[in-house]
Amino acid sequence: MKKIINTLIVLIVGVGCFPSTPKIDFKYNGEGKQIDVYVGTKYFTSLIYPDTMEKPVLYPIVTASGKEITRGYPLHPRPFERTDHPHHVGLWFSFGDVNGLDFWNNSFAIEPEDKPRYGSIKFREIVEADSKTGKLTTKSDWVDFNNAILLSEETTYFFDENDSVRTIERITELTAQQQVTFTENKEGLIGIRMDRAFEEPSDKPEKFLDAQGNVTEVPVLNNEGVNGVYRNAEGLKGGDVWGKRSRWVALRAEKEGEVITVVILDHPENPYYPGWSHARGYGLFAHNNLAGRAVDKNAQPVKPELQPGEKVVFKHKVVIGGDLADERINAFSADFAEE
Repeated sequence: MKKIINTLIVLIVGVGCFPSTPKIDFKYNGEGKQIDVYVGTKYFTSLIYPDTMEKPVLYPIVTASGKEITRGYPLHPRPFERTDHPHHVGLWFSFGDVNGLDFWNNSFAIEPEDKPRYGSIKFREIVEADSKTGKLTTKSDWVDFNNAILLSEETTYFFDENDSVRTIERITELTAQQQVTFTENKEGLIGIRMDRAFEEPSDKPEKFLDAQGNVTEVPVLNNEGVNGVYRNAEGLKGGDVWGKRSRWVALRAEKEGEVITVVILDHPENPYYPGWSHARGYGLFAHNNLAGRAVDKNAQPVKPELQPGEKVVFKHKVVIGGDLADERINAFSADFAEE
């Protein structure tokens, strides 16, 4: 009955009956260490896992109309982008404190003498790629500097497009290979580094790329085309969403004449649901179920521990559409909660 009611709500708020979903096509490039994802013949994203990166990511991510929502730097820098946080690439899943190791901030920018304090997520294999369901399952390992495995990860993605709305569902199953403790930390869990258009306008000096790709100190920002606005299910907007718990957070911007809304949905079965928003005006859009007192001093302690063989599962969904109203996002959230 609950599922029927949710379906009726979707129809009432105008989602309507979607046409049949185009086939999802996976193209494997072993030499390039990536899996390209297409909706029919139209490019969507790629799962990339080169040896030069410390974790697998989805990059770039493209709307149904072909516009990139992810920042280009550091892989493919674009003019006037920020050059901060080189570990922010595409869409990823990691955490800032696992047995004292930082899996979130690791990148090529870390000095060699500091590397032992960081962890890496190493891609291992493709388990399944099913075009009929848009399902892609992979395995990876969370390892320390000496390649000892802390966690085995099995991640299942579901890619979809209906009525020009694209979705990426990510189910992350982590199984401990030794005793593992997640200590509350603001750096986590699922994150996207957004294109410049989705940032909030700023009047502070920053580092940018010029048209030739050179890093340049810019004393006053050019905010042309920069118009991102966050909001959450509780009605908070802008920077007020950071550190707040919510079942969904949306980021809306206009890029090249098109209004685009990107939403991160949390799932009721996730530990410590609803999670805390780690959404920043400079372009980091993240949702963190393990943040706890690292972002909210009044939160209950967050410190899950796993014994060898025990597992924890996180479910998140990213919605990429047009000018999505709260009612429609609530319908997506309700349907996701039923999965």
